[in-house]
Amino acid sequence: MIAKSTIEKVFESSRVEEVIGDFVQLKKSGSNYKGLSPFTEERTPSFMVSPAKQIWKDFSSGKGGTVVTFLMEHEHFTYPEAIKYLAKKYNIEVEETQKTSEQKLEDSERESMYLITEFAKEYYQENLVKSEEGKSIGISYFKEREFSNEVIEKFQLGYSFNKSNRFSEEALKKGYKLNFLEKTGLTIVRDDKNIDRFKGRVMFPILSMSGRVLGFGGRILKSSKNTAKYINSPESLIYHKSKVLYGIFHAKQSIVKEDSCFLVEGYTDVIKLHQKGIINVVASSGTALTENQIRLVSRLTKNITVLFDGDNAGSRAALRGIDIILEQGMNVRICNLPEGEDPDSFANSKKTDELISFFNEHSKDFIKYKASLLFDEADNDPVKKASVVRNMVESISKISDQIKKEIYIKECSSIMGISEQVLYSTLAQIQKKVLKKNINDSKDNFDSFSIVKPENTKKRTNLLYELEKKIIEILLLYGNNVEDFEDLILKEDEKGKLVLSPVNRRAKVFEKIYMDLHEDEMEFSNDNFRKIYYKIIECYNENKEITTDKFLNTLPKELEMEITNIMMNDEKYSLHDWERNSIFPKSKNKTISQLVIETILNLRCFLIDQKVNEFKDKTSINKDNKSVLEDVVNYSNLKILLSRKLNRVI
Repeated sequence: MIAKSTIEKVFESSRVEEVIGDFVQLKKSGSNYKGLSPFTEERTPSFMVSPAKQIWKDFSSGKGGTVVTFLMEHEHFTYPEAIKYLAKKYNIEVEETQKTSEQKLEDSERESMYLITEFAKEYYQENLVKSEEGKSIGISYFKEREFSNEVIEKFQLGYSFNKSNRFSEEALKKGYKLNFLEKTGLTIVRDDKNIDRFKGRVMFPILSMSGRVLGFGGRILKSSKNTAKYINSPESLIYHKSKVLYGIFHAKQSIVKEDSCFLVEGYTDVIKLHQKGIINVVASSGTALTENQIRLVSRLTKNITVLFDGDNAGSRAALRGIDIILEQGMNVRICNLPEGEDPDSFANSKKTDELISFFNEHSKDFIKYKASLLFDEADNDPVKKASVVRNMVESISKISDQIKKEIYIKECSSIMGISEQVLYSTLAQIQKKVLKKNINDSKDNFDSFSIVKPENTKKRTNLLYELEKKIIEILLLYGNNVEDFEDLILKEDEKGKLVLSPVNRRAKVFEKIYMDLHEDEMEFSNDNFRKIYYKIIECYNENKEITTDKFLNTLPKELEMEITNIMMNDEKYSLHDWERNSIFPKSKNKTISQLVIETILNLRCFLIDQKVNEFKDKTSINKDNKSVLEDVVNYSNLKILLSRKLNRVI
């Protein structure tokens, strides 16, 4: 765990405008900076950076936050990765807490191994493009596969000389220790001899999400029955094949942008599709899919399409990975390529638009794909058919979304000719078994709750300013939304007491706010808010759709800055797309009517308090206080009624 002191130093030292400036071209705009969104295609800049608040806001996509959240969004770092990136940028030593001497030694070893793999990558690259052997053998092979110079360079492909220890000797000359060469698997030590693991192979560096070299894949160029065509780096401190996807570093931004990911089998499949313009593609590198690999993709998107070879083995491989993908809450589709084709060869024969069209037309929902494949194999055998049905329901049970479950049950029922009741009964049995197992597991892992006292961090705020600001924010975000509101009308009951009588009405948000403010004769105390308010109301009355990025460009600079500050204020501790990070907050847009009503009621209560205080001042001046006191009582009773509506006790 990174020490709190390190995190504090990182936040103190980091300048949001400097870090974001490495990725986005920013121009000065008043006290802020402005630029084109790195998350959407836009022509008018709506990406704002506030040096004063050390936060950013992208009005075109809705994303925003601190310097750390930018790196998490743009570079798809985890929180620790983002902190370490900033620490490196600002030369801050990363201190980690609760580490034993063994753990510190392991961290040191890990960093040493990263240095060696980085050296190896550069060494193999240089061999490929500068040596005669690399050009005649390595480059020739890649050109035979129709790889362009651009993808060769982008994927940092290389070549290992066909000599038993050339790389090892070169690394030792450079001062790298044999111990770490062996641990990374680059060198095999046998009988006091150092042997290059990848000799005579073209090299594919395997990068982490953040771009660090974890290991290598190597393909032999001479056919041999006794030698594997492909070999990978062995398991090590830095390389775990079950946690790695080839191409994830180059694909991550495209995966987010397209909100989908193609999964293939091999290195060349990734490179060839990338060359054809399909960037959002990764490979399992010939290994069976694992939970960790799918979690890597789920950080970027929930939609995955599996592309495997057009043969039975490929189909079977696809099926084995389906349940794992479903367990991670992913939406999965399967696309079978024509018989005898793999993604590499298929891409060679097609143009980019033809490839995309084929994938769209031939990708099937997993339920249809699995059902058709397994049912063909059952061949009307009742026992096999029953097994297929149960297999299908087991896959459906992996899905967490209840609506999806119901839809898939209906699909299954239609495809298989089995009643929905039977399928639901089977599903219930499976879920009951899983639930029982989870309960037993939870008993073994139960930890008692600890009570944490919250820190007293209350700050005095200008409540009227905050309420007026909230109204502007609501109008900008939800002004044109149609909602059901419960209006409150003040009436006398049979006993003559004042009561609030609810009346339901459907209206647009801006209409509701305008009418409430107008009826109560409430005016904005802040001059800028007042100008913005009337500008917004004018736009909505003219049936104009307000988008924050476009609306900003119609305002004078001082009002533009005010709106930017309003919209950026909530981003200080926010992270866009919480669900992708397995956090499920209550969404504002699900309770817009409640948000509007509570904001207006709070404003009314505040203004009542102001009025009561005015009356209290009058009582010290006027000798006859009877009428003033009556007004105070009436206003106080009204506030009690409003507070009840807000579920407050006063």
